Amino acid sequence: MTAAPPLSPTPRSTVRRAPARARTDRAELYAVLDAGLIGHLGVVLAGAPVVLPTGYGRSGDTLYLHGSTGAATLRAAAAGAPVSFTVTLVDGVVYARSTFHHSMNYRCAVVHGSARLLTDPAERLLGLEALTEHLAPGSWTATRRPDRKELAATAVLTLDLAEASVKVRSGPPGEDERDLLAAGSPDPVWAGVLPLRTVAGEPEPCPLLPAGTAVPERVRARAARWAGGTP
Repeated sequence: MTAAPPLSPTPRSTVRRAPARARTDRAELYAVLDAGLIGHLGVVLAGAPVVLPTGYGRSGDTLYLHGSTGAATLRAAAAGAPVSFTVTLVDGVVYARSTFHHSMNYRCAVVHGSARLLTDPAERLLGLEALTEHLAPGSWTATRRPDRKELAATAVLTLDLAEASVKVRSGPPGEDERDLLAAGSPDPVWAGVLPLRTVAGEPEPCPLLPAGTAVPERVRARAARWAGGTP
């Protein structure tokens, strides 16, 4: 298998603030996108920026987005307007000895480019499969596929991952020397990291299900991964 090419910064995707946190391994881009569930699509509408949350899916170097054919943001993106798409995962709250150095541990991916509206029926189904499997693995083959009416109401777009950046912060707080010198006082200020993770609860069945319907393995497997903090 050919290794994925590294991220190649462009003027838009170059990390300028805290550049030491930038990552150039494309595998880290994939990891952030695969771990997230919600991204934010940014596009300019009528001269003003609009940023909206949306689900997504990934296949190789292609990101799939979808929504109502009536959504103004998707219509603008489909018409060729430049877009950005961001996924952020918060891993912890960083407590420092000063207010200024409080922070977060995080992983963040930002993708720039122009989206393409899918019109080929086979491509559209592949995109919807990627979206479904990213959210709920195993559901594409276990549930009813979209019918013609549902497909007609759904816009499916692709966004190439060629122009993207990844930024990561991890570890303890950064501190000023004056605050470290004060750490030996009788009443020191606590500093450290409060880790955060998303976990799954017990699956809650739809009230319209027949009594005793078992939770399928695909749902239990997903819950087990989230229970361990892994998406």
